Amino acid sequence: MTATTQSASTTAAAGSGVRARLSGFFNQDVVLALLVVTLTIFVWLVNPRFLAQRNVLDMLNNSSYIAVAAIGMTMVIISGNIDISVGSLIGLLATISGQIAIGAQDGGYPLWIAFIVPLFVGALIEAFIGFLVAYLRIPSIVVSLGMFSILKGALILWTNGVWIYNLPDDFMLAQQAPLGVPVPIYFMVILTILAALWMKYSATGRAIYAVGGNREAARLSGISEKATIMKVFIINGVMVGIASILFATQFNAIQSTVPPGLELFIITASVVGGVSILGGTGTVIGSTLGSILLHVIRFGMQFVDVSQYWLQAVQGILILVTVMVDLLRRRRQSYSGRG
Repeated sequence: MTATTQSASTTAAAGSGVRARLSGFFNQDVVLALLVVTLTIFVWLVNPRFLAQRNVLDMLNNSSYIAVAAIGMTMVIISGNIDISVGSLIGLLATISGQIAIGAQDGGYPLWIAFIVPLFVGALIEAFIGFLVAYLRIPSIVVSLGMFSILKGALILWTNGVWIYNLPDDFMLAQQAPLGVPVPIYFMVILTILAALWMKYSATGRAIYAVGGNREAARLSGISEKATIMKVFIINGVMVGIASILFATQFNAIQSTVPPGLELFIITASVVGGVSILGGTGTVIGSTLGSILLHVIRFGMQFVDVSQYWLQAVQGILILVTVMVDLLRRRRQSYSGRG
């Protein structure tokens, strides 16, 4: 009887170990990568031109500035907050960068200032948002929604709807392609890797997860919630600044209005990438894969003759499915913990 019990326990433990290993392998990042590959193969079978080198590079290039902005957004959401102002902020910082570049062309100052100032301005604006959230306890959705309107209105008042033309050739960073690969793709890959390592191994990265997962437990562990939230928003501002430069330099003119739905696209990339909207879980690798997935869907629709108007519906469906899966996962973990 004892031998039978021990055998059953050993079998159960082995089964549990196999499930744990399978669960570890089939995590959100792996599932997203498989989904991107599967969808790519499907569209390729319908239209072989989909995997032409130029199209693949264009698809990844268009994903890049969204993915870079989603890195910062991912950190913000993991901390238990959200930032709806990123779309307006990208438009404003791109315009600032373009105006500085034109001034540099006239010989007033060096061109590199056009690449640095947006990062500082982005960090400063996001630091203000972080201060209101961390120290005045105003919900981030309220602060960022208000900032979204302020920045959008300020951009229109400043530019009067006039686009920026005659940008210097040296300013067109996103149009350069070392070794045949556009510069934005390098930014996307390198920043994703660095951010993933930083989130996993740095004290601040672990603090972001702790604050988003359980603020009271984080406080009892000696983690400063206010300082962590401030750091998150400042980092987000820097990432948005980089994304704005990639956005500003991809064409020979900078539009004076914010691309409609840009903030939703960035948030969707993060959420579809496995970042829990409730905070505490997610990876920047997942958000980058989420951005690529959205652009595979977007480009794929063109190659299978599906109206682009379906894209917003698909985004909404992906958000709902991802959030429901996250809630079910949390509920199952809660039940397992009670057991």
